[in-house]
Amino acid sequence: MGTLHFAEYIDANLDTERWSCHECGQDLGDLRGNYKRGLLVAERDPREIHEPVLEGEYTFAPKSDWIRIIEFYCPRCGRQVETQYLPPGHPLTQDTELDVDAVKQRIAAGVVRINDDGKLEAAR
Repeated sequence: MGTLHFAEYIDANLDTERWSCHECGQDLGDLRGNYKRGLLVAERDPREIHEPVLEGEYTFAPKSDWIRIIEFYCPRCGRQVETQYLPPGHPLTQDTELDVDAVKQRIAAGVVRINDDGKLEAAR
């Protein structure tokens, strides 16, 4: 079947049904699960990144008791794959769910194909 270049730094191997880092090929887990489980996670205080714009109570900078910044990194090459802004206590999100069987069926039926860039396109 092949490998889809699914997101900027994430690939989806349809043969092995595994997520991987686009930079180094590091396995990131089951294609039917959340690839973020295979990444390193770092939590950052928003004050490290967003300096106040104004003096006083309302600074236009996020407050650490309202928001946390979560960064995801490849455990092999260190590539930063994603960043999320979440309220404290909120679980990490699963923003990507691939219908593996449907994609495989469409490729097998000749409806779509994986092009040289790793993207799905209509079959010719």
